[in-house]
Amino acid sequence: MSAFVHEYALVTYAALVVAVVMTWPTLQYPLHTLPQDLGDPARQAWQIAWSGHILLTDPVKLWQANAFYAEPNSFAFGDSLLGYAPFGMIGEGPLAATLRYNILFVLAHALLLIGAYALVRQLGAGRTGSAVAAVAFAFAPWRLAQEGHLDIISAGGIPLALAMLARGHGWSLRRGYRRDRRNVGWAALGWLVAAWQVSLGFSLGLPFLGVLGLILIVLLIWAPIRWLRRPAERPVLGWRLLVTDLLGPLIVVGIGALIAVPYFKTGGTSTATSEIRFFSPPLRSLLIGPAESRIWGAPHEVARSSLSWPAEMSLLPGFVLYALALAGLAFSIWTLRQRLLLLLGLAATIVLALGTNFFDGRWTYLPLFGHLPASLAVRIPGRLMLWTTLLLAVLAAGAVAEFVRRAEHLAEQRIPPWPGPWLRLATFVPFALVLVEGWNATAHPVVPAQPAAMRTVTNPMLVLPTSDLTDQMIMLWSTSRFQPIANGAGGFATARQAELRRNVAGFPDVASIEYLRSEGVNTVLLLRDYVPGTSWEQAGDIPVDALGISREDLDDAVLFRLNQPPNTQQPGGGLPPIDPNLPPNQPTLPPLPGSSTTPTFPAQPGTQPSLPNQPTFFLSQR
Repeated sequence: MSAFVHEYALVTYAALVVAVVMTWPTLQYPLHTLPQDLGDPARQAWQIAWSGHILLTDPVKLWQANAFYAEPNSFAFGDSLLGYAPFGMIGEGPLAATLRYNILFVLAHALLLIGAYALVRQLGAGRTGSAVAAVAFAFAPWRLAQEGHLDIISAGGIPLALAMLARGHGWSLRRGYRRDRRNVGWAALGWLVAAWQVSLGFSLGLPFLGVLGLILIVLLIWAPIRWLRRPAERPVLGWRLLVTDLLGPLIVVGIGALIAVPYFKTGGTSTATSEIRFFSPPLRSLLIGPAESRIWGAPHEVARSSLSWPAEMSLLPGFVLYALALAGLAFSIWTLRQRLLLLLGLAATIVLALGTNFFDGRWTYLPLFGHLPASLAVRIPGRLMLWTTLLLAVLAAGAVAEFVRRAEHLAEQRIPPWPGPWLRLATFVPFALVLVEGWNATAHPVVPAQPAAMRTVTNPMLVLPTSDLTDQMIMLWSTSRFQPIANGAGGFATARQAELRRNVAGFPDVASIEYLRSEGVNTVLLLRDYVPGTSWEQAGDIPVDALGISREDLDDAVLFRLNQPPNTQQPGGGLPPIDPNLPPNQPTLPPLPGSSTTPTFPAQPGTQPSLPNQPTFFLSQR
């Protein structure tokens, strides 16, 4: 029973509640909306669904995804989120994929809180200081611009693994190394959590591997020195912990290497230097909040317009956090030496986050990441703000913990202990201020209903219209059958997909038909509701008798079969009968009167969200 009221059990409960509140309205309509936009979230919902589906049915074909047909290793066109595959084994179809994504989105925020709290607590801060550090790390304003990237939000395993490793080795920043606190189990769990974090993707995984490597180097240097200087404390680590520290890194690196193999086969082996230069933020980015921040979004609009790519360059970690960290340099539970080391680490992470905007990056970011393939997704330096925010949070925790310590000491000197309760309440002011600064204004657009034909046609096909904006939703729609589709976006096959779209721009014509046949695509599905304003607007009405293909008019689409003679249809006409074992079609949400193109949420609770009259896709700048 005590386990349910243990400190970390209570932290977990609180983290879940805070995560739900701070990501609201993600769980208001979890079957019908996605956070941020319908681009990357839709694609990543498909990724999780695909990995769960294929690992249950045919694990050998994990990297041969159904999208980007017939491109090999197409699942390696972005961070794989492979660590979420067990969740992808539950449920089928777009509705399940959307619900699953939203739940994982909220849980990822909760894990950020739990991981940061555990790390700062293990370093030696009190409960209040650790709580402030946790919310500052989890809900830093810059992170709001990344709400459409589950792979970037899913960073909670980093501080959690570091906390477990520190606890397993009996080490804390405040109390140093204590042999009696060593615990092999915690160390092993730390390495396993680190391996899971790396399995989510290399955008955060590669820098994390670098940090783990630095920790191992320090450990290799420190352990022999302590062994020589303090003979009475031999052995320093013990053989069980030593074996764990040998096998743990091998497991982490081994898993990372296995996942990396298909990334080196995708063709994206050119250096990412040009992209790194493009995405490198200026120093002023650290003072600019993203558009998704309810507090700083509007006030910083003009400042954001000066950035070449605001979505990845609005890097404000929070002015409250800055103030607390600055106070922590002069007023802290950490020693002066520790504060100076934290400040040095903070400067290093800021330099790396600036990419090529610090002495052209020649001695900083480029030697570390500039020679790696772009497919490993380390081309955006600003994402290293994760480490900057973590170090700022540790400094801030030191200041808050020192204030709490002095408040408690002052209260103890008085009889009765006044003003203890008021001083205790005052310690929660930083907590509240940090939470307010992380308040989101993230859009939650409605997911369009899945076309019926996406649940019945299983041939290799192209869905029209195709574009970077629409293909990610089409990938999500394919989660009912996972049929091979030539559509795909959001990865590293940009040139190939651009060529595909150029070659099919005139469909149905002889050139596009021959091109699709050469690619092994024998079916084209044209979605009538989505083609207005595109080059395929009249494609559904063009005669095809002379083109050697057949056309079938469906309720919401037109089906072209490229390997059948004209006018040939399935027995009985139309599409094959729907398998009764398939999930029912997604419900279409009630239309919103008028011509607005932005989905809105009803003012009265309990009602359904609205869709605009014309189907559309909602994307922010990415």
